[in-house]
Amino acid sequence: MPTLQQLLALPTATPRSFTAEGALLYLSNAPGSNQLFCDGEQLTDFDEPVSGGLALPDGRIVVALDSGGNERHQLYLLAGGELEPLSVDPDVMHIAPTPNAAGTAVAYGSNARNGRDFDVVVRELDGETRTVAEIGGYCAPLSFSPDGTKLLVTRYTDRSGDNDLHLVDLATGGVELLTPHDDEAYFGDIVWRPDSRSFLFATSCGRDLQAIARYDLDARTWAVVHEDAWDLRCLGDLAGQHLLVEVNEDGFSRLELRDPETLALRTVVPLPGRGVVEPEFVAFSRDGRQLAFQFTSAREPGDAWIFDTVTGETTRATRSADEALVAELPEPELHRFTSFDGESVSVYLYVPEQANAPVIVNIHGGPEGQARPGWGAVIAYWVSSGFAVAVPNVRGSTGYGKRYEHLDDVEKRLDSVRDLVSLQEWLATVDGVDASRVALAGGSYGGYMTLAGLAFHPGRFAAGVDIVGMSSLVTFLENTSAWRRAFREREYGSLERDRELLESLSPINRSDDIDAPLLIVHGANDPRVPLSEAVQLHDALTARGVECELLVYDDEGHGLQKLKNRLDAYPRIAAFLERVLAPAAATT
Repeated sequence: MPTLQQLLALPTATPRSFTAEGALLYLSNAPGSNQLFCDGEQLTDFDEPVSGGLALPDGRIVVALDSGGNERHQLYLLAGGELEPLSVDPDVMHIAPTPNAAGTAVAYGSNARNGRDFDVVVRELDGETRTVAEIGGYCAPLSFSPDGTKLLVTRYTDRSGDNDLHLVDLATGGVELLTPHDDEAYFGDIVWRPDSRSFLFATSCGRDLQAIARYDLDARTWAVVHEDAWDLRCLGDLAGQHLLVEVNEDGFSRLELRDPETLALRTVVPLPGRGVVEPEFVAFSRDGRQLAFQFTSAREPGDAWIFDTVTGETTRATRSADEALVAELPEPELHRFTSFDGESVSVYLYVPEQANAPVIVNIHGGPEGQARPGWGAVIAYWVSSGFAVAVPNVRGSTGYGKRYEHLDDVEKRLDSVRDLVSLQEWLATVDGVDASRVALAGGSYGGYMTLAGLAFHPGRFAAGVDIVGMSSLVTFLENTSAWRRAFREREYGSLERDRELLESLSPINRSDDIDAPLLIVHGANDPRVPLSEAVQLHDALTARGVECELLVYDDEGHGLQKLKNRLDAYPRIAAFLERVLAPAAATT
């Protein structure tokens, strides 16, 4: 089996856009962090990871760079290997850069006004810059109309999992709310029609699952035009020829190419296997003929593929790994277990060949997120080393309808932690695993869940690995970035109204009950979950003599983006788990 270092070093490629000539721009972390490539040629070689990669018709490319993972991305135009500042202020975050179809302007969100609210700014590439939407809260541009006269903007409301669409008239400056509604709902994935008088979008308004709807701007009305038994996402091409629908079937992707007017199915896009295509990692060529997507699975780190919408042929654009290296990697089986209150919870389970395997429960972040059966270098190594790995979608996860998504809101937070207990009890019924040796591991909100599992259910779990997690919901909200506090209070509860509840939900306040060995990993520049969240728990546990190691990476933010740091951290995590859980492969 491959070594952990070999698996971690396998690169991924993420399609971003096509040039006017039809060449594919993509991000690849083959150089050690994400850098921009064009048809195999490396275009950037910066110390920091690159994001963006949006091609303009004149050949320039919109890119974004932050510093040390601080997420204060600065916007540039890349041409001939040189960077031209587009919007640069190191104290400001620039989010969601969005060019218009003509390539003459770029919209983006900026928190320059007060550090908390994101206003929407349009920068004309001839030099004029103006704020076009100052609505308050977290706002970002979604899409210019094809004729360039309108801009759709999303604004997250103060309700969990809820946003609105606003229409900006770029000629008059008017800003209009298009989606008044009563329930918490998602509105996004804008696909304009060529006449700029209507657009398609995904929404869960008035329903549990996301469907595809059409908005008529003349009538100011919208209606659902396509639905499925699973959540749907969509995107389209600038020429208006295609509507691509991603069907999220229990985490696995199905891609359907549909007629954007009639919604009739034209073809199911063939995928290289059973896995995941995230809509964020899909791009059409300007003429709509080429469709590029990143495909990832338990045996595919994440390569770029191109589907020809005329011939129906699919070709691989990048190759991240020798086929022999990944061909025998373990694949998960999808199961469901019944939780403490009768709720059905899905879990992907990897079981090694060795009998009586200890289990690592790997918990996704979010909490508005979903564990999907894509690539996991560390999971592949764990299973090859004799661990079983369980990857659950506890209540609060997305992808299973908004009823399920809201089952962990505010006062219901610890119900999701009780799902972990029910998972451990279910594992006791599974052949080949040892439910008496179960460790928790997760990043961000998954880190909080790890700590909460150890604190609120002592003696249940044998160890924990917390990566950039929150040890206190109170100090997290007090010390996180101003914009992040406003964004997260709608999910966790507010300091003003819910402080007592937040204190009761915080693992740090139950740290006397944590007795399992713990490894904590954190980035010094984390703008979301401050390093102090790790330090305060580490100090509390070590003062009591509980085994707790803290790894801090000075050039990282919310997670580990740089290969050199992953190659340091994850072997240490693996060694920790092999020591405290003693899998069969490590003892033979």
